[in-house]
Amino acid sequence: MSAAHILVVDDEPDIRELIKEILEDEQYVVSVAANGAEARQALIERRPDLILLDVWMPDIDGISLLKEWHESDHRAPPVVVMSGHGTVETAVEATRLGAYDFLEKPLSMAKLLLTIRHALDDDSLRRENQGLRRQVQPLNRPLGKSSVMTTLRDQAEKVALTDAWVLLLGEPGVGKRLVAHLLHNLSARRKGEYVEVGVATIVPANAVVELFGEECGDKVRYGLLERADGGSLFLNEVADMDFDLQTRLASALQSQSFVRVGGSSVINIDIRVIASSHKNLREEVRVGRFREDLFYLLNVVPVEVPALRQHREDITDLLSYYADFFVDSDALPYRSFSLAAQNSLRNYAWPGNVRELKSIVHRLLILGSGEIIEVGEVDAVLGAGSSMMQGSGIDFDLPLRQAREQFEKAYIEHQLRITAGNVSQVAKLAGIERTHLYRKMKTLGINPKESGK
Repeated sequence: MSAAHILVVDDEPDIRELIKEILEDEQYVVSVAANGAEARQALIERRPDLILLDVWMPDIDGISLLKEWHESDHRAPPVVVMSGHGTVETAVEATRLGAYDFLEKPLSMAKLLLTIRHALDDDSLRRENQGLRRQVQPLNRPLGKSSVMTTLRDQAEKVALTDAWVLLLGEPGVGKRLVAHLLHNLSARRKGEYVEVGVATIVPANAVVELFGEECGDKVRYGLLERADGGSLFLNEVADMDFDLQTRLASALQSQSFVRVGGSSVINIDIRVIASSHKNLREEVRVGRFREDLFYLLNVVPVEVPALRQHREDITDLLSYYADFFVDSDALPYRSFSLAAQNSLRNYAWPGNVRELKSIVHRLLILGSGEIIEVGEVDAVLGAGSSMMQGSGIDFDLPLRQAREQFEKAYIEHQLRITAGNVSQVAKLAGIERTHLYRKMKTLGINPKESGK
């Protein structure tokens, strides 16, 4: 991760150079400007992480500059205002316009360094909280005790310690965004900004400006690539990107530099790229929809995020987690899933993966009543052909009696597997007498000891 970049704006050369030397000794990257015009140009050349701004300058005062930046960029970096002729009114106005702090000259260097550290830490925390609110992401890492999820977490934690670029693969709804967050949060770049690009949501006409930014006179709009400088850029569903935009992006990522729209200066960046796709990118390359050079840039470390049907044993934990989550977040009455309801959901195909599970839990808590969520309520939410019919191998072209026997055999064998061959528990789940269940198993040719394995 690159060091924080600080812009010092002061018309007094001695103060400007003294601050520059001290900050560089503290391992910051420092740019300087002697007046408002130079400050505007410095902002065009590179977006700083923090600005130290003098109030009195020959061409324009610092308060007017602060107002200009505050109005033109809602994501402007934190500004610490400095003045040797400060008044209470000036300090109040600076704060109202978004200044992080107001320091009087002569400066205490110890206080200045402490203020800078606090400003950078607070800005990092603010950006992180904004990102979490946008993602509405309750988990901080993939949930599950299954072997495939344990392997996924171990792999993500190992890759996060490097600066390698990662390509996350998997069906929609499996949790690729969650893994991307984990990779950033465990990396050396975690104090840098995490910028997500929802590729499919960018309007094509605005895509180049959104990514690369724009210059118009002395005004500058910073793009997503520049905002991710020193941090991580997540390209969500990268296969949906326009082919011409892929060309420009590949060039920028390869060189870690680009030119803003309407600009002429080369902007250098230091970013880690995490990309995701539910499509087969090799096939997209083969048919000419995705650039081969961009694919190889992104595909340094491919990570497969498994579909929910590949780790059904985690469904119970996921149901419990999201029930607790929505009870807390939406103040909903707590409801637990009956064992039969859990079994029904474990046997469902989950075409929408964890995203679908989360939505179904939310719906059941909102629309249902009673402390227990029963299997009938679950099947009603899942719709016709509920989970017990999913993947059962029943031939629907058979006469009703034979189809019913086929279903009953599949149903009882499934329950025996779930309960490890416990006939009493199966009888309770099925809602029939144990003696009747034994007769039914004998008729259907079911051996409970064999089926329970």
